[in-house]
Amino acid sequence: MLDYPLLAALAAVVREGGFDRAAARLGVTPSAVSQRIRALEERVGAALVVRSQPPVPTEAGARLCAHVERVRLLEDELAADLPRLAGPEEGPATLRVAVNADSLGSWFLPAAARFAEATGALLDLVLDDEEHTAARLRTGEVLAAVTAEPAPVPGCRTRALGALRYVATASPAFLDRHFPQGVHPGALARAPVLRFDRKDGLQARWVRQTFGPVPEGPTHQVPSTQGFLDASLAGIGWALNPLPLAAGHLAAGRLVELVPGQFLDVPLHWQHARLGARLLDALTREVAAAARRCLVPPR
Repeated sequence: MLDYPLLAALAAVVREGGFDRAAARLGVTPSAVSQRIRALEERVGAALVVRSQPPVPTEAGARLCAHVERVRLLEDELAADLPRLAGPEEGPATLRVAVNADSLGSWFLPAAARFAEATGALLDLVLDDEEHTAARLRTGEVLAAVTAEPAPVPGCRTRALGALRYVATASPAFLDRHFPQGVHPGALARAPVLRFDRKDGLQARWVRQTFGPVPEGPTHQVPSTQGFLDASLAGIGWALNPLPLAAGHLAAGRLVELVPGQFLDVPLHWQHARLGARLLDALTREVAAAARRCLVPPR
């Protein structure tokens, strides 16, 4: 049988990112947390956490952490129906959700706010590229994710949300400086471009869709959705920005489209664990409603 106090120590170390913070969350000493994890590793017969900064779960550790989160979610739901089962020390339930930065910055947060207000539950949001969030579902690190992957992860339900529309933008001064003869492949190969991080291929996808293969120009990395928009406004480079964020600046003339009407639509999907839990169902309803308001049908 599984020893849940030991499992809780492992989950706390991974979730909080350190032994000291896990100890503070559990109300014990860091030494006690370490002892519990060693005892669990001895029982399982495998290392469960790499003691780095921050600690990282091994494959076996990640599976156990995912199990703990699922059990906690089911217990919270049961306690809602049978309040006497809830311990006095139990706090609000926490859902760990993976979401890409552009969704978080453009349409997801209102859904999160309505969910939190209606349920009192907490959210632990994990940022990753939409092409990679599904991997966090597969390892059990998260219970739900906004992802570009339409095929359901094993053990998960999936639904199409629509597409987040991106527009290629630059400041008027940048456009005049780098594209005096108009936007064409040769100028794009020389003009500075913004990229969120090394996983970000949106700018290259837009160029291929609009002009075909073109060498990438000098690249600035700006790992922040708001910073990306601010860098575009400041004339540091051209970039793909979510249309919901860029629309006001385009209307005011602070940004201009590189090629008017040439959008890039990125289809998004919502996947969540098949737990039948009311909290996941409630979050799903809010996410779907926000997506209907802000996303577009994929072309």
